[in-house]
Amino acid sequence: MNLKKIRKATVAGSFYSSDKEKLRNEIKNCFINKHGPGVYPILNNKKRQLKGVIVPHAGISYSGAVAAHSYLAIAEDDFADSFIIIGPNHRGVGSNVSLYPPGKWESPMGDVMMDEELIDKLSGNFIDVNENSHPYGENSIEVQIPFLKYISENRKFTAALISMATQDFETVKKTGEIIADAIKKDSRKILIIASSDFSHEGFPYGRLPPKNLSADSYARSQDKLAIEKIKKFDANGLVSTVYNNNISMCGYGPIATLLIATKKLGASKIELLKYITSNDVESSSYCVGYGSFKIL
Repeated sequence: MNLKKIRKATVAGSFYSSDKEKLRNEIKNCFINKHGPGVYPILNNKKRQLKGVIVPHAGISYSGAVAAHSYLAIAEDDFADSFIIIGPNHRGVGSNVSLYPPGKWESPMGDVMMDEELIDKLSGNFIDVNENSHPYGENSIEVQIPFLKYISENRKFTAALISMATQDFETVKKTGEIIADAIKKDSRKILIIASSDFSHEGFPYGRLPPKNLSADSYARSQDKLAIEKIKKFDANGLVSTVYNNNISMCGYGPIATLLIATKKLGASKIELLKYITSNDVESSSYCVGYGSFKIL
């Protein structure tokens, strides 16, 4: 793999500030926001128990405080040498499951180099390498980069970025197994980040809640069904529940993939760190659910 790609920060200026210092302050404030963890992240060089986290990916002003709970957990667990970030492909372009090629992702907080060694271990007939699966304007993975740069305290790290356009259970299971096997063969500390927002309800999303229910109350009831499956490490149940109940969460595949992979890596505990909807930030007739979890 000699091809080196550069992926621009394409939602800078919309999902988060394009100015480095303004962005740093935005992220800093997420940790002490009323929906945040209430403390700033400090790297802990002793703990090494964390297997992965689940984070939202809306604009920082909406879901950043929820995401901060997971990033605090990462900082408290001695950070990592490399991160596998899995996000949904909202546009459905490119391949079913695809890695970004060797190169780097640019960010106002500093660039992140792709982990070529890890990409080699993960890629093959099932997971290919295709930059077109990570289109400009795709936010699910991009909004995680500034948070990692912020909590790293300038510690060097790399990443392997996986975009999922297909999220059925067969795809989830195979992808999770490949990720777990790759991590087992690597002596470094590698953490998995699954990026997903929860229910999207209301007219802007082409969805109307059942009669006599607000978009917010319906989203919360739908998300409760999904959260119950996540807490039980039930990847198949999560996918089935999303399908059977028409739950409008965008990254159930990345979350289910994380559950498969971390369970194979010995994880036995999942903790819901924070759940809110966008209505907790700003009241509206529509809403999106946001949740953060840590997996140990």
